[in-house]
Amino acid sequence: MQKKMGRPKTDTEAVNVRLTREIVGRIDEARKGQPDLPTRPEMIRRMIEDWLDKDGGS
Repeated sequence: MQKKMGRPKTDTEAVNVRLTREIVGRIDEARKGQPDLPTRPEMIRRMIEDWLDKDGGS
C-alpha cells in the first residue's frame, strides 16, 4: 500500500526551479545509487543538505 500524501509540514516553504534536462538526468542517476530510491524532490533536498554541510555552511 502506497503512503498517501498529506498536508505539507507547516515549517517548510516551497521553492520552484527549472532545471536543464542534463541536471535532471544527473539527479536521477544519483537517485539510482541510493538504497531507498528517493523521489526527485527528496534527492534534491539530500544534495542541498550535503552541500551545505560540506561546502556552503560557512
